[in-house]
Amino acid sequence: MTSALARIVALAFASGLNVYATVAVLGLAEHFKLVALPEQFRAFDHPIIIGAALTMYLVEFVADKIPWFDSVWDAVHTVVRPLGGALIAVNAIGDASPASIALAAILGGTIATTTHVTKAATRAAANTSPEPFSNWLLSLAEDVIAIGISWVALNHPIIASAAAVVLLVAIVSTAWIIVRFVRRRYDRGAVAR
Repeated sequence: MTSALARIVALAFASGLNVYATVAVLGLAEHFKLVALPEQFRAFDHPIIIGAALTMYLVEFVADKIPWFDSVWDAVHTVVRPLGGALIAVNAIGDASPASIALAAILGGTIATTTHVTKAATRAAANTSPEPFSNWLLSLAEDVIAIGISWVALNHPIIASAAAVVLLVAIVSTAWIIVRFVRRRYDRGAVAR
């Protein structure tokens, strides 16, 4: 049960950053037997699921690099990422009681939502910068973290869960600092006019 809970936390965190990368990692790991996974992860093994996840990952990879369009993409994914986190959590819990499945869905959806909202706020604040490089670096970092946490969650769920919690605290703190900075910048601009 501890392993399943740790996987839920880590995979939901990764889903909040990039649900398509998370599903692709799960599907490819199961399909190619890269990791001995519990039976419930076979849901991601179907070639159509893997193909769709990889295709959408590539679309998101491009969309995420375009300033301001990435915020539109994030707005659309305010529903997709939390639902993906909940779905992955339900699969990670495996064969359990209905109450445990419901709690897993709530936990997965909540963690994915928190990660997603923090990511979206950080990216919106980064879009106020005149150069595109910070946006590209944030996007690449998000992809690396989502893929890395997903992979580690399959091999070492406790470590991945701890890393996800630390990263979640770090990105929430960073987002809060960035939003405060941008708010002060706009407040000064409004007073100067």
